[in-house]
Amino acid sequence: MSLELRGITKTFGALVANDSIDLRVETGEIHAILGENGAGKSTLMNIVYGLVAPDSGEILVDEVLKKISEPSDALASGIGMVHQHFMLVPVFTVAENIVLGHEKTGFAGRLDLNEARERIKKVSDQFNFNVNPDDLIEGLPVGVQQRVEIIRALIYDAKVLILDEPTAVLTPQETNDLLKIMQELKAQGTSIIFITHKLREVKAVADRITIIRRGKVVGNASPDASQNELASLMVGREVELAPERGAHEIGSDVLVVSDLSILDITGRALVSKVNFSVKAGEVLAIAGVQGNGQSEVARAMVNLEPLVQGSITLDGEEIVGKSVRESLHAGIAFVPESRELDGLIGSMSIAENLMLDLHDLPPYARGVQLFPAIVLSQAERQREEFDIRLQSVSDPISSLSGGNKQKVVLARELSRPVKLLVASQPTRGLDVGSIEFVHKRILEERDSGRAVLLFSTELDEVLALADRIAVMYRGEILSIVPAGVSAQELGLLMAGVVNA
Repeated sequence: MSLELRGITKTFGALVANDSIDLRVETGEIHAILGENGAGKSTLMNIVYGLVAPDSGEILVDEVLKKISEPSDALASGIGMVHQHFMLVPVFTVAENIVLGHEKTGFAGRLDLNEARERIKKVSDQFNFNVNPDDLIEGLPVGVQQRVEIIRALIYDAKVLILDEPTAVLTPQETNDLLKIMQELKAQGTSIIFITHKLREVKAVADRITIIRRGKVVGNASPDASQNELASLMVGREVELAPERGAHEIGSDVLVVSDLSILDITGRALVSKVNFSVKAGEVLAIAGVQGNGQSEVARAMVNLEPLVQGSITLDGEEIVGKSVRESLHAGIAFVPESRELDGLIGSMSIAENLMLDLHDLPPYARGVQLFPAIVLSQAERQREEFDIRLQSVSDPISSLSGGNKQKVVLARELSRPVKLLVASQPTRGLDVGSIEFVHKRILEERDSGRAVLLFSTELDEVLALADRIAVMYRGEILSIVPAGVSAQELGLLMAGVVNA
């Protein structure tokens, strides 16, 4: 089934999100749409799926003009969508989520899931999804939850499938599985719109590429184009995909972690007897497949984990047992794994989010008195230094793109005296321009003599930034290797293979 967009335009006040966009997706084609965060990709797809009404323009399916005012219109036209942030109810089963909004009842009004179970099993077997209809969503890995979203679209006969940033929260292994699934769907005639900013994935699966910048289509490209060419088209300038690593001095230990164990509420060890140190002017990367204890170790650095055993010292001072506030004020900058859940307060303004760590200290406050003018002036200074693209620092933080939200977190954490930067998945979900900025800033912190503890599941990122790499597997550090290690050796270590 083909899909064509003609002259799609959408504005939000003074912001032109989509500017007369023309796009055509052929039957059985994987059509990638590349663009920076905030370029207008998701808005365009929300229009196609009926979640947002365009100001003008037309949508045609198999050359027939369609009026799509809501998702049910899109589904009836054969268009399905898997959103970047999954639309699943955690406490429901797979089958219950699939039938949500399409419920069928049997005797005495009881919900009948038998037909849904059969259809889920049929699609799961057809594409080797390995999804159990009766599993609870909250117990499923992220990659399997995404398969549930895809099954939901396919069950309702989607012939055009929109995947909006589908690999933003996936591990490398889950990403590879998804790319294979996309190829299988294509082979069976499904048309796929692949919204992403990850250039390697685009080159691996796309048949054609459209680049959107600031709401406009600025070009088309072949998958044969180099990553540098694609990045330049996305951003509108030359982009350093691999940051330059200059000579730098490494000093004495800043952070020392000894026999660190982290337990869950049942007393089971999530992390067991971990030991490492980070020196001044050094980036130590902790690598590993998601779910091997890295998240817990990162949170333990600022005492966000309640059940911790062992020792964590910062410049010789014990951190374990302190409050989060005391940990931050001791000199730790913390960039959490989820900026949305742990890094920002969505109901507050950009300026307010920029001073959360210091809201009760000079120059922002004296005693119980807050100085709003200083809050705004400091926010303007941070906006300029960290190149945060916004209309007003008084706007809600929710108005920013993902990359600019991450810049707010970095600006807040690095605008106070810091000895150690703890950065957990700092570029997850970011486009190439934002990734370039974050990487440069991390290396600037290292070069200024600060210690950097980096947690990342991205092999390229680890290899580009780290001076040493500690690999975690099943809650333990399997090995600590120098920066010159090969990607192949590092990948094997992440899979638990030692001395292969």
